[in-house]
Amino acid sequence: MRRERKPSSLRGVLLFLLGALVGANAVYFVMSRDDTSATSAPAGSESQPGRVEIPLPIEGTNTATASQPTPTTAALPPPRVIATGTGASPANAGSGLLVPVQGVTATQLLDTFTDSRSEGRSHDAIDIMAAAGTPVFAVADGHVEKLFDSKQGGITLYQFDPQGTRAYYYAHLQGYATDIVEKKTLKRGELIGYVGSTGNASPDAPHLHFAIFVLGPEKQWWKGEAINPYPLLGGVPR
Repeated sequence: MRRERKPSSLRGVLLFLLGALVGANAVYFVMSRDDTSATSAPAGSESQPGRVEIPLPIEGTNTATASQPTPTTAALPPPRVIATGTGASPANAGSGLLVPVQGVTATQLLDTFTDSRSEGRSHDAIDIMAAAGTPVFAVADGHVEKLFDSKQGGITLYQFDPQGTRAYYYAHLQGYATDIVEKKTLKRGELIGYVGSTGNASPDAPHLHFAIFVLGPEKQWWKGEAINPYPLLGGVPR
């Protein structure tokens, strides 16, 4: 009598083998993932392949300028100030007097102090030639002592120095500056009038007749000893 193999036993064996095979694959898969994770760098590591580390900015630092050196500014010299008044010619270093006519330099002056004039008079002044209307400036500090209109000098101005020892005489003026009055305080280089040809000056040769007088103890504007202005304005004898 033939003995038959029980199907249930064979099925059990097959299921067992299949389960073992599936289990082995699952274990291999899990172990493979763990190995991959183990080779990855943990968060916060110092470096990772293919990754560029960007340092965080320090608190309170401007990252746009942190690497730039702080510029330094060298101390600048003070601006040079040249006190030449309001357009007057430069002062003669020896006397401190300005050439009183705008645009005229000491080298352009002519020494006419000893020239003779009508009625046997000596000039006792120098003539500074310039176009009519050219500004005339005070040669030094002082004050307006007298404004006068004379037959010979025309429109004139007498200026005393601060010590009252000298009088500066400006003659043949076309007119005075608008704010000029007697006793007005003057600063060197201040506008006092304009070149003209009033008095006995020729209309064809406008000029400033400029004289300096040493005053006596009485300090009278119409008196004084004339001294040559030419060297005091920087003129060089020729």
